[in-house]
Parts: sequence; C-alpha cells; structure tokens
Amino acid sequence: MRETPQTKPGGWRILRRLVITAAILATLIAVFYAEEDWRGKRAWDNYRREWEARGEKFDWRAFVPPAVPDDQNFFTAPVFTNMLNGKIVMNPYTLAAVQMSWPKNDAVGYLGGEGKTGIIDLKTWQATYRNPTNADLTKEFPVAPQPQTPAKDVLLALSKFHSAVEDLRQASQRPYARVPLNYEDGFNSASTLLPVLADLKRCTQLLQLRADAELADGQSANALADVKLLLYLNASLRDTPFLISHLVRFAIVSYDLQPIWEGLAEHKWSDEQLAALEAELAKVDFLADYGFIMRGERAFAIKSFENQRLTRELISYADAGSVTNKLTFMPCAYFYQNELAIARMQQQWILPLVDTNSRIFSPAALQRATDAVQAQMKHYSPYKVQALMLFPAISGTVRKFAAIQVSIDLARVACALERYRLAHSEYPGTLDMLSPHFIETLPHDIINGQPLHYRRTDDGKFVLYSVGWDEIDDGGQVYLTKEGFVDRRKGDWVWQYPQN
Repeated sequence: MRETPQTKPGGWRILRRLVITAAILATLIAVFYAEEDWRGKRAWDNYRREWEARGEKFDWRAFVPPAVPDDQNFFTAPVFTNMLNGKIVMNPYTLAAVQMSWPKNDAVGYLGGEGKTGIIDLKTWQATYRNPTNADLTKEFPVAPQPQTPAKDVLLALSKFHSAVEDLRQASQRPYARVPLNYEDGFNSASTLLPVLADLKRCTQLLQLRADAELADGQSANALADVKLLLYLNASLRDTPFLISHLVRFAIVSYDLQPIWEGLAEHKWSDEQLAALEAELAKVDFLADYGFIMRGERAFAIKSFENQRLTRELISYADAGSVTNKLTFMPCAYFYQNELAIARMQQQWILPLVDTNSRIFSPAALQRATDAVQAQMKHYSPYKVQALMLFPAISGTVRKFAAIQVSIDLARVACALERYRLAHSEYPGTLDMLSPHFIETLPHDIINGQPLHYRRTDDGKFVLYSVGWDEIDDGGQVYLTKEGFVDRRKGDWVWQYPQN
C-alpha cells in the first residue's frame, strides 16, 4: 500500500502568520500610542491645573485684547488702512541714506538706534533729496530751486507726507488701538501682523528724521509733537500678545530717543518741553509689560501646539513663504508634552528673570537658564524639541528688554539734568540734587538695583551710565563691535554727548 506524502505548509499559512504578526504589532503600537497619549495629557493637565490654581493663565483667550468699534480704533482709521493697502507709503526715500548719515563713534554711549551713535547728518539727507541716485525719484519729493539749509531742504522734501502725518496724529486721538487679528490661529496670527508692524516702523523712521530736522531748524515745538506721536506708536502695540510686536516697540523707542538725545546734546529743548518728555518717557515701562508679553507668547505657543495636534500640520515661515509639514503619525503625546515643556520652561526660567516689585533684571539668572536649556538640548527628546527651539529666540530678546529700559531710564534722568542746567547754568554735582524738583523719583539701575552712575566731566558735560549686562562697573567704559557699534554684551551702558 502506497503512503500518502505529507503536504508542506502552503503560502496561506505564511500569510496568516504575517497577518497575525502585523496585528500584534499594530496592537502594541496602538497600546503604546494610547498609553503615551494618556501619560502626556495627564502630565500636561496636572501641571496646568496646579499653576492655574496659583493664578497662572495658559489659555490664549485670556490674552486677546477686547474688540472695539472700528470708528474708535487707531488701526482701522482710514490713514492706517490706506497704508496697509498701499495707497499711502510713509517712506522717507531710502534706508541707505540713514546708514550714510549716521556717523560712528561720534558720541559713543548713546544706546538708542540699535547701538548707533552720533548726530544725524542732515547734509547727506539734503543731498539725497536734491540729487537722488535714481532719476525716477526726482519728481517724488519737493525740492527748492536753490539749496537752503539742510534742515529746511529735508523738511521741504518731507512735506510730501504732511497730510498723512496729520491724519495719523488725528487717528492717535482715538481711544483704542487694537490690531484686528484672528487669534485662533495661534502663532500663525502673527504672520498677518507683519504688514502692520512694517508700516509702523516706516512711520517711525519718517517721524524721527522729521523731528531731527525740526530741531535743527529751531522748531522744537513741532519736534516735540512728532516725538509724542512716536511714543504713541509704541504704545499702540502694548496690548498685542506676540513677542514680535514688542521687538518693534523696542525699535520705535530707539527711533524716538534719537531726536530726544540730539535736542539734549545741542540744548534745543525748553524746561517745559523737557518736563513733558520726561513725563511721556515715564509711561514707557517694559519691565511692567514683561510678564504679560512672556505669558502671552507662552499661551499662543501652547495654542499653536494644540492646532498642530488637531490639524496634524506644522506651518513654518521663511523668506520664500510658508511651508507645511505633515505630522500625520505623530502621537498626541508629542503635542501635549511640548505644551508642558514650554510652560515649564517659561515658568522656571523666563518669568523669574524680572522682579517687577524691585525692578531688577538678572543677567546671571538668564545665563543659568541658558546653561540649563543647552544641557537639555544635548539629550534629544521629541517631546521637547519644539519648546527648546523657541528658547533661543525668547532668551535673545531678554537682553533687549533690559537695554531698552535702561535707555529710557537714562533719557529720563538726562532730561532732568538738562532742566537743572537751565536753572543753574551747570549740571549738578550728584543725581540726588535732581529729586524731587526736576524729576519726582530717580530710577535706579535695573541690572543690580543700585543707583545709576554719574559724574561731571571737564568739558562741562557729564557721563551717566548703568553697569550693563556684564554687571561690572567699568567707569563708563563702552566697548564697540568690529562694525563700530556699541557692544551691549560687555562694558557699561552709557549716555553722554559728543565732545566739543
């Protein structure tokens, strides 16, 4: 009797095993995703509840300024909407002229203008308007048949913008300033903010040049009005909860300080005008705004992570435009844990850098924070990658907060010093002689909480300074970069005037 040969396992058995294996793997992955998502959500929810019980806010809605009627809103005034749609371009010709007209090292120590120093060279601007390098621009600006003084020729050219500036000044009388934005887009909302910021910056460049020319032409009252309008433009962004808008505020204040500094250096301001300038500068308090700005940035970072979790898209921006990256298979834990990481980072390292009660800024604390974050970056974790990527941009801004506030404080004291000089024909022997008649309360050095440093110089002027970011008193020593600008990372932060 013949034996029946045993049949070998068929292909269907192999397929069945593969299917079973795949099902097991899929189950394990699903279990892993579910557990990680649960752990991530629980960790974030627990952290949020703990800190919300202490008064912290993480919901982006808490930082959205309330809506206001269009007819009461500066940013919906016709002059501003016409700037946004290109019908009005507030451009005083070319930034190249600004670079050419700004002499380096003429008065080392003025902190405004991103560390540039010196009196604006109106002769260069005069030549720019009378002999433009682009022939097509010869009809753009009014030009006198014969050269006048540099200040008069510059003011004549800028008269092209007189109507728009007056409309802007009228709009500044509206009770509110709210940039219309769709805040639900998280950080992506800031992309629609960029044209607004660009127009504001152009306005400040124009107003700064106009105020400088007005001072040179003996029109200090008009210069004061333009400086006040500059300060209003800074204040118009105060309620915007994005860090980028406050970086533009820093730039606006720097532009604003230039004509104030020039008027002080050349004794152009009256006592009444100096008192008005000091009062307006006292309203600009970036230390008081610091907590709102950083908490707003945090809330919208968290909102952006939430949007990524829901849409599974990460939108990034570059010069070429926006790029959308798909995050289809990313577990929810990735987004929850990054929300937790950014919240912890801000709470532990960023917010404590400024003590608003004592008005002290701590460079040493920022260095400790930077070292701690860099140590975390050495141990890669997808659960912190986006949060850690945000830290350099935030921490790099912190020094600017300190420097611009010191600039404001030094400018306020400088106004009081000039008022004393007008009254006594010389600067005081000590800063204590200024208060309370010439300034109600003297600001201290926000870097260490000590009095600002001051001394009279042999040429009848003075040196006024903060110890600066390195927290070392260098006796008013200023360090320069290779390009000839003030290096704010070392040396003192000094306010002084050109030598005779």
